[in-house]
Amino acid sequence: MAVTIRALEPAAEQAWDAFVLAHPEGTFFHRHAWREVIRRAFGHRTSYVYAERDGAIVGVLPLGQIQTLLFGNAQISVPMCVYGGPLAADAEAGRVLTDFAAERMRAYAIPVTEFRTRSKLDWLDEAEWPTRDDLYVTFRKPFTRDDEENLKAIPRKQRAMVRKGIERGLVSEVDTTADRLFPIYAESVRNLGTPVFARHYFNVMLDVFGADADIVTILDQGEPISSVLNFYFRDEVLPYYGGGRAIARDRYANDFMYWEVMRRAAARGYRMFDFGRSKVGTGAFAFKKNWGFTAEPLPYRFRLAPGAAIPNLNPLNPKFRLFIAAWKRLPLPVANLIGPHIVRGLG
Repeated sequence: MAVTIRALEPAAEQAWDAFVLAHPEGTFFHRHAWREVIRRAFGHRTSYVYAERDGAIVGVLPLGQIQTLLFGNAQISVPMCVYGGPLAADAEAGRVLTDFAAERMRAYAIPVTEFRTRSKLDWLDEAEWPTRDDLYVTFRKPFTRDDEENLKAIPRKQRAMVRKGIERGLVSEVDTTADRLFPIYAESVRNLGTPVFARHYFNVMLDVFGADADIVTILDQGEPISSVLNFYFRDEVLPYYGGGRAIARDRYANDFMYWEVMRRAAARGYRMFDFGRSKVGTGAFAFKKNWGFTAEPLPYRFRLAPGAAIPNLNPLNPKFRLFIAAWKRLPLPVANLIGPHIVRGLG
């Protein structure tokens, strides 16, 4: 039977997510609900399509288009997410989906298409869709239901930091709103020289994903000092947006926070910890390696219009050095006012 491309309609959303859940390369970021998040939080154009054969879904492709004056025009699967790209039951379905992406790219004069894949997609033509596996790495590691076993699996120096947080009497609480997360996260990213997302974005994610997202907040004598938004998918927990106040480091709160995410997830039956992507050479990369995680290159795929180049929107780009230094000095209310207008174009 021939493969047909269909736009995602509400009646097919359940079947879409069932395909994602069953596919070995399916991720939390392939879920159809990200379309609503991207639309509601940022207003970006999306195109979610699936491949159908004999009435059954055999592939899905979640696409978002980001077009801003500051950062240009790009088609990404999936914007704001670390994983994405087409999921296909076979090479034929995969090629039909990528042909759709290429045609949409031409129709809307989009210079760059990016598939944020976690696997290489061998059925893609390397000449038309070159791989860049030197941009980012991800960190994933299984854990067990036994807290002591999980603690012992953390390298000695990092384990000592976690134990210091425990000995200090830090406690964790689970939040279902971003009221405590947002000011902590905003301060944290400002201190790193990075624009912050709008509070509305966090509220939208919590609303859309419901029980599949929560926030773990760390308190020191009742004072919230670090916090992280987590996603849950199959047997995986993904701490995604996290940060700590300036005082959190000296109080071991960030180390304790990720331990608490793991401990709480283990008690709920989750068995894989996904620390997310990082750029080699950054502080985040070093922090995750200190936890005993092995870096796995992410083989992102790109399609470029003539004259276009792969975007380099990361903090190690020398072009952003002065911007980062200046941003760190901004008063927090100013950074929180301006930041959401900038970061919506980064994707």
